[in-house]
Amino acid sequence: MLSRPSTGRFLEDLKDRIRSAQVRAAVAVNSELVLLYWNIGGRIAAAQKTQGWGAKIVPKLSADLRKAFPEMKGFSPRNLDYMLAFARVWTDEPILQQVAAKLPWFHNCVLIDKIKDEIPRHWQARHAVEFGWSRNVLVHQIESKLYERQEKSITNFTRSLPAPKSDLARQIID
Repeated sequence: MLSRPSTGRFLEDLKDRIRSAQVRAAVAVNSELVLLYWNIGGRIAAAQKTQGWGAKIVPKLSADLRKAFPEMKGFSPRNLDYMLAFARVWTDEPILQQVAAKLPWFHNCVLIDKIKDEIPRHWQARHAVEFGWSRNVLVHQIESKLYERQEKSITNFTRSLPAPKSDLARQIID
């Protein structure tokens, strides 16, 4: 015979499961959005290659997408330029899915803006995912030259220190 769970513990367990499901759903939505932006960026690059830079693809596409999807944000010319840059810096889809698609869009924009070289960009992205860095922490790590310092000194920090609590999931939801 099963005993009746205590109401307090039963409710807390359900709340934990609901919160966990909300975070997983937000992460899945974020991943799909980042992959969509990558795809849009790739298509813009292909269109610019065939039609030429002077065809003003980005401003025209921005206007068309805003008209077709007025309830959605993210189709400004500036964001479309980020999508194009994003597709150009993440050319390998499997790596994109393993790293960049696990980060919120604006983390990726920070990586594009602040790191021009591929290896440090991938390193920072992998660490942002692994340690759950918020965008502010990511910016701080880039500006404090964490990659360069880590490359100069070999430590066992990643093996011996626990990862900080992740506020990455909270930032995706916010």
